[in-house]
Amino acid sequence: MKKLTEITASNRDAWDASAAAFEDRAEWHDMIRSLKEGGFSTFDQTMTQTLQDIGIAGRRAVQIGCNNGRELLSLPSLGAIPVLGIDVSEAFLAQARTLADLAGSECQFLCSDIYDLPDDMPGDFELGLITIGVLNWMPDLVRFFEIVAGLLSANASLVIYESHPVMEMFDPDAKDPFNPFRSYFDKTPMTWSETITYDGTPGKPGPTSYWFTHGLGEIVTACSKAGLVIERLSEYAHSNREVDYDIYEGRTAQIPMSFTLVARKSP
Repeated sequence: MKKLTEITASNRDAWDASAAAFEDRAEWHDMIRSLKEGGFSTFDQTMTQTLQDIGIAGRRAVQIGCNNGRELLSLPSLGAIPVLGIDVSEAFLAQARTLADLAGSECQFLCSDIYDLPDDMPGDFELGLITIGVLNWMPDLVRFFEIVAGLLSANASLVIYESHPVMEMFDPDAKDPFNPFRSYFDKTPMTWSETITYDGTPGKPGPTSYWFTHGLGEIVTACSKAGLVIERLSEYAHSNREVDYDIYEGRTAQIPMSFTLVARKSP
């Protein structure tokens, strides 16, 4: 198995290669237009309701794995203050800075391996945000949550909105996509050597990326070990990942497809 730093560097290269593909999508141009018009938000109903329920108005926020900042820059629509976005991909952060300029936001963006943050990082954020496609890029979940907790002030909230781990058992492109192809308990990293396209279309050959499967119990336990008190864990029957997975929605024997976790940092 490769070293942690080798894995995260390889994933960084994969995400940098993916950034250009995102700019070719209509979604990118829609975001630019929406920012110019005002009232920008990319949150779906689940994320909006979760954030409203905990009350985030006036809170200073950091997003870990912010990609191009679209979710971080959606927080003002609910009264929160986007302060810092952290991501390993400089190419996506260039997009984030473009969006922030259009929004007139003073939000800052830091390009860094989350496992190797600068020593002078602040630990006073009142809201932490982690959204779809972050946890599975993390080879060491316990260390990841320790670092996340270190960014938060006492009694700060951490909100996670992720794909459900059960989804990793299924391959929508398989001959029989409804028959599990992988054990829920298989911890072997999955690898890809094509660019991430977001819309389910085949990617071009690119740097190898590493995807790690973490069970829901592992996620909750790692979060708790970091001194974060679990306040809410909700599971949903809808997908918040690639459109390929929409085929698993609306079935009689429905599997969980996404979840939100709300935690609070101990005083």
